[in-house]
Amino acid sequence: MSDIAKIINKARAADRISARDIITHVFTDFFELHGDRQFTDDEAIVGGIARFNGKSVTVIGIQKGRNLEENLATNFGQPSPNGYRKALRLMKQAEKFGRPVITFVNTAGAYPGIEAEERGQGEAIARNLFEMSDLKVPIIAIITGEGGSGGALALAVANKVFILENAVYSVLSPEGFATILWKDGTRRDEAAELMKITAPHLLDMGVVDGIISEENLVENIKSVLTEQIENLSVLTAHELAEQRYERFRKY
Repeated sequence: MSDIAKIINKARAADRISARDIITHVFTDFFELHGDRQFTDDEAIVGGIARFNGKSVTVIGIQKGRNLEENLATNFGQPSPNGYRKALRLMKQAEKFGRPVITFVNTAGAYPGIEAEERGQGEAIARNLFEMSDLKVPIIAIITGEGGSGGALALAVANKVFILENAVYSVLSPEGFATILWKDGTRRDEAAELMKITAPHLLDMGVVDGIISEENLVENIKSVLTEQIENLSVLTAHELAEQRYERFRKY
């Protein structure tokens, strides 16, 4: 098995650390909030208020399951429009009360079903991109497993983006790329090499700001968040939005 195949398999592994795992071990006093105030709750998005180093933060993550029951409940980590709207509701609440926003991304992509399209999947994702770009508080995003397409970007328009060493981040899945390019989804690993979706490639291209080692992962995440919150907290609301704008403008 090639190195790229091993990384993809690790990123997708059922036992990979989840958003709820990270929230439990990195933050304290987590209070989960539910619903988008329009339709219903989406278990693929977990979010709420927590404390980090004694300060209030808003935490949002994409949750995958570890068994069939959990995957059905979370739609295999593919958020629906109400999930993205819930996330945006929490981000706007964070802006109102001056809390930094921290997101954890692990999804193959947004849910592509008919009901999601009927409820405005594209609009919900686009709205998140638009609103996050101008949010007046610091945003830090961490890619923890798969970061697939707009479904991932809808929680990753951040001032700083980090990635775990065995995670991937791409415009679409390597299987999808191979199917489009060669009409052969089995050429996944070859496609992944061309796409440059692994952490070192992404760091070289400036898509991410740093790679987080998965050895002593919890402590490493805490260290990154401590440094980044401290650095970003000195910026004004205008400077935060401008930094975000310039970051994504260069792509």
